[in-house]
Amino acid sequence: MAVTSILLGQVWQLQATAENWLVTKVYSEAFTSYAVLRKVGGGDTDVRRVKVEKVADGVGLSGFIFTQEADAF
Repeated sequence: MAVTSILLGQVWQLQATAENWLVTKVYSEAFTSYAVLRKVGGGDTDVRRVKVEKVADGVGLSGFIFTQEADAF
């Protein structure tokens, strides 16, 4: 699923396991952006770096689904 931008504090669900992951950092390297995600309720080792993908209607994270409603904020 695509959103307009990846922001700190967003919650994304891993499609393969239905686990929730929190965006803790977003940064760019050369021409690519990455999001660092930490598993909700996980330990210090439950951290992933995921490439931000640009799609027609915004951006998304490969293998993840955005779980929050737009009106929730």
